[in-house]
Amino acid sequence: MARDQTDMTPLQSRDELVAWLAAGVKPVSEFRIGTEHEKTPFTLQDHRPVPYEGARGIGALLDGMKLLLGWEPIMERGNIIGLYDVTGGGAISLEPGGQFELSGAPVETVHQTHSELMAHLAQVREIATPLGIGFLGLGMTPSWSREQIPVMPKGRYKIMTNYMPKVGRYGLDMMYRTCTVQTNLDFSSEADMVKKLRVSVALQPVATALFANSPFTEGKVNGFQSFRSEIWRDTDNARAGMIPWAFEEGMGFERWVDYALDVPMYFVKRGDAYIDVAGSSFRDFFAGKNAALPNQRPTLSDWANHLSTIFPEVRLKRYLEMRGADGVPWDRLPSLSAFWVGMLYDDSSLDAAWDIVKHWNAQERQALRDDVPRSGFKARIRDRYLFEIAKECLTLSYSGLRRRGRLDQFGRDETRHLESLQRTIDAGRTPAEEMLEKFHGPWEGSVEPAYEEYAF
Repeated sequence: MARDQTDMTPLQSRDELVAWLAAGVKPVSEFRIGTEHEKTPFTLQDHRPVPYEGARGIGALLDGMKLLLGWEPIMERGNIIGLYDVTGGGAISLEPGGQFELSGAPVETVHQTHSELMAHLAQVREIATPLGIGFLGLGMTPSWSREQIPVMPKGRYKIMTNYMPKVGRYGLDMMYRTCTVQTNLDFSSEADMVKKLRVSVALQPVATALFANSPFTEGKVNGFQSFRSEIWRDTDNARAGMIPWAFEEGMGFERWVDYALDVPMYFVKRGDAYIDVAGSSFRDFFAGKNAALPNQRPTLSDWANHLSTIFPEVRLKRYLEMRGADGVPWDRLPSLSAFWVGMLYDDSSLDAAWDIVKHWNAQERQALRDDVPRSGFKARIRDRYLFEIAKECLTLSYSGLRRRGRLDQFGRDETRHLESLQRTIDAGRTPAEEMLEKFHGPWEGSVEPAYEEYAF
């Protein structure tokens, strides 16, 4: 998320929280696609982390991007921490360890997502290369220890850094060492939201396997295909996971609000200051019982900011955010959007996807999610390997994109953006398994070649 919200409209009732989510409902004709991707900056000379400070640091990179793009800077206590496109809606932001994120503008087609990505990468290279900075497209930093990674000057991250070790083993690894690609999609009604949420939560392990891309930690094989996904299993289970209650009767915007009210908060933002309220609930804040802000009531921005700190496998804001995939090289990035658009934006494919998952119970869904970080395509649910399900889902994506019929300037439909996933299915191996073959073969037991082969 590029910037925290600043709408200070006071909240008076729970109904306002529900209405804020319900305002995301829109007609199908106005459906859009938002793609967010993170990439790890490294020094081209010696493959080290890039600090924020200095003439060749992350701050200088953002300053250069500001001059090139003409976007508005996002500032915090005198530091540039991001950029915002007032016209198009896109943004650039920093994750805790300097991971460079593009939050793409809402666009109509996957072709436009691809074009946006290509333009962004060209612009970033123009500024970064003279600074000696490259970017890595993996789900986790392959060679650095957590202690080596610099801390970005953002107040919310200081609060999170202090809180994370209290609630899980891997929270700091999630913050400082991982990268993801995410797709944000719309819904046309509350019922449409619920159906898409359930399908995408149940099938998020498919995306995890298709994009599994983090088999190394500190230069060694870590035993997982997606260690990034494994990290989320023990980061903060009060705000992450497979949300089994979303499959229960009565699921809707109100149920999500009730869930979010009890998720522990991180911070409240007042002006430029981040007030540490970590561990307290929004419900108590709403009742005027927050110890750090006694007798104060939350504002609309407090609610929006709080929702951005909830991390289930699929997140509901005013759209649905698919969160299961590792960061990948540039040529695979648009395929995540294509995969989910084909399944969720076409009614026939959505119905068929629901038919795949509707009989799975909460324990089975959880067991699949727990198994996939290590086993990838070999994970099982009931009597089926995940590989079979992934193959079936990809077929549904192809069918849905063909029926959408959105053509590029050369008359090609959006299925062309699924080609990298088709290659993965044809090979029968996850990206991590392919990388491990290189590690044990031509890379001769070193992860250093990744900085060349998986660089942007």
